[in-house]
Amino acid sequence: MDFVWEQRDVILRGFGTTVLLAVSSGLLAFIFGTLLAVMRVGPVPPLRWAGSAYVTVVRNTPLTLVFVFCTFGLPRMEVRLAFVTFAIIALTVYTSAFVCEAVRSGINSVEAGEIEAARAVGLPFHQILSLVVLPQAFRAVIPPLGSVYNALVKNTSVAVAFSVAEASSIFRRLANDDASATWSLLLTTAVGYMALAAVVFAGARILERGTAIVR
Repeated sequence: MDFVWEQRDVILRGFGTTVLLAVSSGLLAFIFGTLLAVMRVGPVPPLRWAGSAYVTVVRNTPLTLVFVFCTFGLPRMEVRLAFVTFAIIALTVYTSAFVCEAVRSGINSVEAGEIEAARAVGLPFHQILSLVVLPQAFRAVIPPLGSVYNALVKNTSVAVAFSVAEASSIFRRLANDDASATWSLLLTTAVGYMALAAVVFAGARILERGTAIVR
């Protein structure tokens, strides 16, 4: 563990990049995933088909292939960005499909009578969504979204193959520098990911309790 302690700054920087990837792509995936869910339940057939096609394709595509497209495909289309930015885009594209399905399940859980009542008082579709449906949907899907974001934290490790110095990348580099410290580095990395997962689930639990309806 002496080697791990000596390299603590490098390890912390690696986990800092992991947190950056998870938080940035998590926020973007929440926004984009919610838009996809609205498209899938909306009254416009082409948007429903487009949302359904996106979710079907992305959910059945390995994350590594999404990274390959973003990292190597986008530059061929004259899109020049930092590898970290490409990683955020790839994670956002992939995670959005899972966020969409979680939010859509929450939307479908809203009582039909409440939606009909909102229509009866003359609310347009966008107000029904923003005032009636989405607030209840978000409250209902906090636990599954917690699982989605826990998976996102672990998926950031895929960025190691694309020159992003996140936690797994730092582990591999330091293990190559000192093979005798491999198990200590592995344990440290595992504990770090477990701590991040614990933060995600604790946050989800706090949100769930804070938004619970007392009956």
